[in-house]
Amino acid sequence: MNLTPADVQSMLISENLGDRLKGVNLLRQIDPKLAFTLIQPLVTDSNERVRYAAVSQLDTLGKQDLDITLQLLRDRLQNDTELDVKAAAADVIGGLQLTEAYDDLKDLYHQTTYWLLQLSIIATLGELGEPRALELLQEALKSDNDLVRISAVGALGELGNPEAVAILSPFVKDEDWQIRYRLVQALGRLGGEQAQTLLQELTQDPFEQVAKEAQDNLK
Repeated sequence: MNLTPADVQSMLISENLGDRLKGVNLLRQIDPKLAFTLIQPLVTDSNERVRYAAVSQLDTLGKQDLDITLQLLRDRLQNDTELDVKAAAADVIGGLQLTEAYDDLKDLYHQTTYWLLQLSIIATLGELGEPRALELLQEALKSDNDLVRISAVGALGELGNPEAVAILSPFVKDEDWQIRYRLVQALGRLGGEQAQTLLQELTQDPFEQVAKEAQDNLK
């Protein structure tokens, strides 16, 4: 039996959780313009799994109308009760480069005590492409959580601001090899004379994977 938009819509308004989840997944198979209209109510569904699935799909469907998508994602950042949904909204904001939501991400980073949510916010900032994120990423480098720090190093490389090279230079001697490894990749992205000098130093890193990655980035 061929799937019709009416079939999908029927699932989306079902009281059965399984039907709604299936309907959200099936939105990929219908016209994106219609799918975008149908998915919007699901972003505020009563069930967190449905909200998560709907928000995540905005990474593609949200391109139909970025203004509406921005409103939906901001609302989830500010008002959703589930961390996973907030994290998904942050990820989509970065993917769609909705720089207007940068202040929302920055505020949430400072408000939350959950490192997983902070990690999601920091990870998306490089992709977001907002120059103001340099300050928040610099702050995240001082986090007590190693994964947040690692993510901040990577995001600074993605952001592409040459000023980040000087900010990152002290991490050449960081005790965590994963920080140094991500640093090599960031310096390779950023480029420039100072980055090349630091990469040359990192070719002598005691950890083989770091040294090899530095050699590869020098090439």
